[in-house]
Amino acid sequence: MPRSEAPLVVGVSLKMYFGHRQTVAWAEDVARIAREHEAVTSALVDLVVLPGFLSIDAVLRAFAGTRVSVGGQDLFWIDRGAYTGEVSGADLAELGCRYVEVGHAERRRLFGETDETVADKVDAALRNSLAPFLCVGETERMPAAQAASACIAQVQSALSLAEKAGAIESIVVAYEPEWAIGAEESASAEHIREVGGLLRDWLAAHPLVATGRVIYGGSAGPGLLGRLGASVDGLFLGRFAHDPAALARVLDEALLLQRPVPVEE
Repeated sequence: MPRSEAPLVVGVSLKMYFGHRQTVAWAEDVARIAREHEAVTSALVDLVVLPGFLSIDAVLRAFAGTRVSVGGQDLFWIDRGAYTGEVSGADLAELGCRYVEVGHAERRRLFGETDETVADKVDAALRNSLAPFLCVGETERMPAAQAASACIAQVQSALSLAEKAGAIESIVVAYEPEWAIGAEESASAEHIREVGGLLRDWLAAHPLVATGRVIYGGSAGPGLLGRLGASVDGLFLGRFAHDPAALARVLDEALLLQRPVPVEE
């Protein structure tokens, strides 16, 4: 499958692993890498960081002057009102966020989010000019073709309210098999390549999301991206990115995919 001309995406969700001070220190370390790493400075890779809500403003300041984008890990489907404890997409956008994660398996499992909830949140993201990081994935191990069908159905459901918005230019579909999240090892490279390729083919065939990108998450770390090649458009990292040096290695791999070293004759 040919590589898209769009930049690769390397996303990092910090979930709730770090406290505020640790989050800011980590962001400052990553900002130093981003200011020097060719993958980021040349815009060959979109590096996207999703910190906890309380740290978003400080993380935005840490990444000021870099090409790193910041987003939220969730949003509410209504922008304003008496919704105690919720976070508005309008506020995320006002702060300077460009992305927001929607539909993660943990939100479904722990907080009872449904397909309808996810569709409402995708709609809220788009009306606030936030690019959805839409998480999809099969719940248990199954053949790749079946897994891809399940993921495509999830994408279709999530976009059911967004179709009226017209073309969605910046959606990122994060393929995360639920059984691989937090596991010691990711799904096999062969499985990811087949599912990722089928997802990319489906997006390319639908004008609404034809420019969407597919990335892989679920125990993703250094060494994986090179084995996936052109079947995906990047990685969605979790705890493996807690070490900035490991994140830098993933950026090295992404740069090599975007600018292969020529073979000497």
